[in-house]
Amino acid sequence: MRFQLTDEQQALRAAVRDVVGRFLSAGPSWLVAPRGGAAKGHSPAPPVDRGLWSALGELGVFSLRLPEAEGGAGLGLPEAVLVFEELGWALVPGPLVATHLAAGVVPGAATGEAVVAAADGSLVEWLDEADVVMPGAEGAVAMRSVDPLTPVHRVPAPARVEPVAVLLTAAEQLGTAGRVCGLAVQHARTREQFGQPIGAFQAVKHLCAQSLVRVEVARAAVYAAAVTGDAVDIAAARLLADEAAVRGARDCLQVHGGMGFTWESEVHLHLKRAWVRARRGGGGTESEELLAADLAGRAS
Repeated sequence: MRFQLTDEQQALRAAVRDVVGRFLSAGPSWLVAPRGGAAKGHSPAPPVDRGLWSALGELGVFSLRLPEAEGGAGLGLPEAVLVFEELGWALVPGPLVATHLAAGVVPGAATGEAVVAAADGSLVEWLDEADVVMPGAEGAVAMRSVDPLTPVHRVPAPARVEPVAVLLTAAEQLGTAGRVCGLAVQHARTREQFGQPIGAFQAVKHLCAQSLVRVEVARAAVYAAAVTGDAVDIAAARLLADEAAVRGARDCLQVHGGMGFTWESEVHLHLKRAWVRARRGGGGTESEELLAADLAGRAS
């Protein structure tokens, strides 16, 4: 299966990167605010950037899959995956998946006027910031999140997770995996020790090469799942994307050394976000069980 992007898909991806890039260049709250609380041992999550949220709505990120008759773009899962890959790449915070899924159901969600939170398995993200909370988040209890940019609550009864939500989370993980791979390679080229770039050392080369392999394997799986929409394909894509994001971010930290743990670096933020995303929908367990059941059925 070949995944050659059309001109329209490439333009869509470039438009999202341009919009997010303009907010990044202005010093976005999601990369700056956590540093203020670092000295005190805590970093409360900044509020959802409403300006960016409106810009994403205007761009059509949330209404992407709505029919044109309902004010959407009438596009499909492949385009949504490309968009969410870019959002993951830029570490954009907020309940992106929940708001996207609520478009056409919750007034204002499609245009970015409303921030929507929803239970995803046993967790709900950004509950206190949401304008609308979907059913299933009742009785949620606040938890201390490993990611200072993603406040989370635990719900007493795990909610059912839609395959589309799993796929879009996998796309975000793919974006993070690609970003940390690039950061590792860039640092390996410019950081010098013993009179040469650290990328000249075999151990560093292997970390970067293995990260790239995981990214490309995950990308093929995520893109394929977006085309087929099959639940088993989505489960496989989710597991590969989780691995690419988490292991890639850990290896990127290894390449950066102690510098990667500082607030001046975004590397540790990607790792923490990847950890939180990997817990959505009950973690990878449900995807593993779905794959196991499918394989067992084929064997029998």
